[in-house]
This record gives sequence, C-alpha cells and structure tokens, in this order.
Amino acid sequence: MTAQRVTARFWFDPACPWAWMTSRWMLEVEKVRPVDVRWHVMSLAVLNEDKIDQVPEEYREYLRTDAWGPVRVCIAAAKEFGEEVLGRLYTEIGIRFHVQDQPRTRETVEAALAAAGLPARLVEAYGSDAHDEDLRLSHKEGIEKVGQDVGTPIIAVPGADGAEIAFFGPVVTPAPKGEAAARLWDGTLLVAGTPGFYEIKRTRTVGPVFD
Repeated sequence: MTAQRVTARFWFDPACPWAWMTSRWMLEVEKVRPVDVRWHVMSLAVLNEDKIDQVPEEYREYLRTDAWGPVRVCIAAAKEFGEEVLGRLYTEIGIRFHVQDQPRTRETVEAALAAAGLPARLVEAYGSDAHDEDLRLSHKEGIEKVGQDVGTPIIAVPGADGAEIAFFGPVVTPAPKGEAAARLWDGTLLVAGTPGFYEIKRTRTVGPVFD
C-alpha cells in the first residue's frame, strides 16, 4: 500500500475509450489511496503522425481531422486556466463521447465546456493550430517516459526510492471500484516498479463497459 501521499500524473486523449476507463479507475484510487491525480494532455493524432499510412483507413481519416479538435480545446483550457481544470473538462467530454455516445464534434465539446464551467470561446481552439506547440510539448513529456510503442493513457508516479515510475495503462474494464481499485493500484505499482519489467498482456475479449 502507498504509505505517503503521492501525485500521479495522467496523460490522456479524451477520444480514447480505454483511457477513459483507466481515468475512472484513477478517480476511485484517489478515494482509497493517498493519491492525487494531475491531468495532462497527449494526442493520438500526434502519436500516429509518422505511421498514419499503417492504420486502418477509417481511423486514418479520423486522426487527420476530428482527432485534433478535443485535445486542442483541452490544451487551450489548460493554458488559460491551469491544468487543474483538465479533470472536470475531461470528465464532461468523456461522458458525452463514451457514456452517452454523442458525436465527436465541435458542438459536443462546446457543450462539455459549458458543463465544466469554462468559457464557450475556448471551442475556437477546436479548428485552430494556435496551441499545437503546447500540445506537442505536453504529448512529448508523457510519451518520452514510456516510449513510442504505446498509447494513452500514460501514468507517472514517484517510486519508493524517489525515482519516477511511468507506464502505459492499465487497460481494464469495467473500472474497478473500492477495494478492487486499491488492489489494482498496489499491484500496478509493484510490477511497474520492478527493474526490467516491461509487459503483462492478454487478448481483450470485451469492449469498454461504461457503467
């Protein structure tokens, strides 16, 4: 069990349903372990820029177009109001994208901004590259901790010896709650903090369960 209060840094792209599941688990972890989550933006569009021709055609079109909008709005909000607003903005976008299966459009993100108590004018970032440098820097900070072969989410937390532990995932559904969330957190830190440990994986047999 984590003995001292720690900050877990969490990099997300709001479009990813699996990152959404992990983020809901992290909110449970905050309740059962002395952990504070700090939210940061990464981008699946940026991640896949150099391998865009290797992804399925339908996903390729999404990465070239609508994948940019939500992360640009998140970065614009963080730049103006601080990263502390990202948690509630991510929640409002995620509810609409994943739980309610609303269209992943500018209008949906604008509604999320309103629900998060943020100015509607931030939606202007959706189709603008004005904050792309900041987006790329945030993405780079996260992805360099784990390497280019993974995606979102990325979590980084201080280890027992003070050295940072960073990892992709965990990929889990449904999001564990209560003591189950605590056990997964403890176990994740145990394996991720083991020198030379890289991967546990098995084939997914179900999609994300949004409950």
